[in-house]
Amino acid sequence: MSGHSKWSTIKRKKGAIDAKRGKIFTRLIKEITVAARSGGGDPDGNPRLRSAIITAKTENMPKENIARAIKKGTGEIAGEIYEEILYEGYGPGGVAVLVECMTDNRNRTVADIRHYFAKSNGNLGESGCVAWMFDKKGQILVDKKGLTEEEVMELALEAGAEDVVEEENEFQVFTTPESFDEVREVLEKAGVKTLEASVSRIPKNTVEVTEEKPAKALLKLLESLEDHDDVQNVHANFDIDDELMEKLS
Repeated sequence: MSGHSKWSTIKRKKGAIDAKRGKIFTRLIKEITVAARSGGGDPDGNPRLRSAIITAKTENMPKENIARAIKKGTGEIAGEIYEEILYEGYGPGGVAVLVECMTDNRNRTVADIRHYFAKSNGNLGESGCVAWMFDKKGQILVDKKGLTEEEVMELALEAGAEDVVEEENEFQVFTTPESFDEVREVLEKAGVKTLEASVSRIPKNTVEVTEEKPAKALLKLLESLEDHDDVQNVHANFDIDDELMEKLS
């Protein structure tokens, strides 16, 4: 489970989340649009849409932006038609990488993703080559400040969470995809500050990257992928020593 946590920590240390607020909005608008198109515009009857709206509100997206994205999805107003694609491959150090995309031009997207992998001395693989190494779970990262593991554990498990793991500066709360929204809402109503919350792909096992050169190339690959306009999420099964991570970030 370290891979997702390490990557999230690195991004926060670099200030990437705050610096890319516009990119976050773009991703959320795509998710809301696709969710509304696939399951309808009523969040009460569309769990995926409800989750996307909650995340958008957490990121302080204006209500009118949310409403417009829903209308694009339901066809009430004109908008792009996005295709969801999962790309899989191996990055530097033999690290498995999953790239979730939403695109209106598959040829453009796959050419760019393949280029990023090749540039990092990795390779884009066939469908299914690494997806089996990950479990789909809800993950909520909670700020440890002012909280004990017992307090978070009690709240989370009573709401339906599967596990709570303590890290240096945060707690990781893991849920099934189905119980994710309920657990998140319970934590938020209790005043617990969440650093990040999403239904993610959590690695079953991790690959330790100990040398600076492949570690640096790996982080560069992950950053390049996340910067791409068609990429929604990037997942990787790596672990990096805290000292090396501090040096690189």
